[in-house]
Amino acid sequence: MLLPYLEKNRIEAGCDEAGRGCLAGPVYAAAVILPTNFRNELLNDSKQVSEKNRYKLRPIIENEALAWAVGIVSAEEIDAINILNASFLAMHRAIAQLSLQPDHLLIDGNRFNSYPNIAHTAIIKGDGKIMSIAAASILAKTYRDDYMKKISIEFPAYAWQKNKGYPTKAHREAIRQTGISPYHRKSFTLLPKQK
Repeated sequence: MLLPYLEKNRIEAGCDEAGRGCLAGPVYAAAVILPTNFRNELLNDSKQVSEKNRYKLRPIIENEALAWAVGIVSAEEIDAINILNASFLAMHRAIAQLSLQPDHLLIDGNRFNSYPNIAHTAIIKGDGKIMSIAAASILAKTYRDDYMKKISIEFPAYAWQKNKGYPTKAHREAIRQTGISPYHRKSFTLLPKQK
């Protein structure tokens, strides 16, 4: 059972990202502030929730959250600053857009680049422990998936509508055959070294 908050009488924003392990496309992050009485039995870490239920949850989260926002960092930016910093920057961009200033940030993971003037707690596997982080994981994942489906029309060879940019066998085979797109992360090992 997910916890509704870490500490009751403060405004907590849960933050999570999607697309960190992908070979192509941006990294997305979301920040979500839920009311302390929010409950939904479908809500969990986005990786534990079916695609259908993720899209069912998204409007519920958006309608019931006190505030929510999504931040995006492009493949070019990822190549310039590395994926870890890009994940933190995407979270910072999401936090900056919140219509309500949180007292505290709950970050999925084991570390974070501090956000100015807001304390944070990093929680390993937080998206499976705290509701606001789980909600952020749902928003980050669904908005990123929508984007990957959109750009897959432009570059159908990579089957992004299916793999969302993750390093599947088919995705790597398409890179081998057709080369890379402008959406690929050049700093990543796009093809395993030939033996």
